Amino acid sequence: MNIRHVENLVKVLSDLKNAGHEIILVSSGAIGMGVGKLGLKERPEDMPGKQAAAAVGQCELMYTYDRLFSEYNHTVAQILLTGDDLERLDRRQNFENTLFRLLDYGALPILNENDTMATAEISVGDNDTLGALVAVYAEADLLILLSDIDGLLTDDPHNNPDARIIPLVETIDDSIRSLAGESYGRQGTGGMITKINAAEIAVSHGIDMIISNGAKPELLYDIAEGKPVGTRFVGRNV
Repeated sequence: MNIRHVENLVKVLSDLKNAGHEIILVSSGAIGMGVGKLGLKERPEDMPGKQAAAAVGQCELMYTYDRLFSEYNHTVAQILLTGDDLERLDRRQNFENTLFRLLDYGALPILNENDTMATAEISVGDNDTLGALVAVYAEADLLILLSDIDGLLTDDPHNNPDARIIPLVETIDDSIRSLAGESYGRQGTGGMITKINAAEIAVSHGIDMIISNGAKPELLYDIAEGKPVGTRFVGRNV
């Protein structure tokens, strides 16, 4: 985790919250922070090792967010989920009730997959998908995915310097899916493919989704003002 980027992100999100926007943050990083906290030479490959690192790292992750948001007088709340929590109606209802009550209280919910408990069978798999599912269940107006590139591009920017950003996607078809190659936009666990999948979830529920550059959190001000930023996928009601 780049702490300077996180500090800038927290400042921007705090400003937007002060302006009256309800914000839900989906954040990864628990395993990576746990690896550093434990002084491990490399990220564990086995499931118990990953879960142990997540158990340590999640504490550090939330400590960091709590400390930074507290500087702007905002209270954060932690929610850890597995795929099972979202698929089972009773658990999902409990999650939704808690989430909406936190927003009523003025808290800023911070969600992550419960890496300490999740296994392959009950894992959501990536935070792009988790973000899309949370947006749906939270009845969000907009989903923003922060990536390591500016948006969906016409080609792999590492191989083609002339690759251009696609500012607006009104229909996700095979031509759009074909642009989601494995070789670029690999921040997180899934790269661009998981972002396209997340967009399909969001837009099918009438929610717009934007891919923006996470290294430039100030772009969130422009997004809040309705200015064109990154790539916007247009939600459709079905």
